[in-house]
Amino acid sequence: MGRKERREREVKRENYATKHSAEKRKQTLIAIGVLGVIAVIVGYAAFLFLNMTETAPGGPENAGALGSDHAHAALLVKIFGDTFEFSSPAFQIKSSWIHFEGRDGSTIHKHATGVDLGYLFETLAIGLDDQCYIFPDGKQFCSDEDYKLKFFINREQVSDIRDYEVQEDDRILIVFGAETPEEIEAYLLQLDNQELIK
Repeated sequence: MGRKERREREVKRENYATKHSAEKRKQTLIAIGVLGVIAVIVGYAAFLFLNMTETAPGGPENAGALGSDHAHAALLVKIFGDTFEFSSPAFQIKSSWIHFEGRDGSTIHKHATGVDLGYLFETLAIGLDDQCYIFPDGKQFCSDEDYKLKFFINREQVSDIRDYEVQEDDRILIVFGAETPEEIEAYLLQLDNQELIK
């Protein structure tokens, strides 16, 4: 092997090493850039989460900052005597401000001041007013001559619950049907004995 061939091999090795080194440096810089962008996005998201207020996206009007309140209330919904459960995934944690969680469909969790029951039902896609209870599939239960929609908060009958702000240990009953006073009392007793999951 001559000097010329040896020199050519050395040059090839050096070129290969330089090329390989440059390629690695390029990949490293790209990886650092991508990680930097991800870090900025995560940092910004964390900043927004930690500084959420009533103006945060998805929040109800007039609500306080997340964490400004933490209240639990029991809810019982009876339609023609059947209990409607909110334990399915379709009704779990639809809002950070007020929701059902942990596969429990009977305890309302409220995490901010100024959040009312109307907002809870809105997040669940359930239509509710003083006359009608409307399921997400459109099935309606509206007061008429034979059947009535009734609301009770802590055993007191009220005409509407949409503007009511849940307080700790509240008991809320929604009834649709033609129940007798004795049947209503049985529902209220069932609600009184319902465990709050805190």
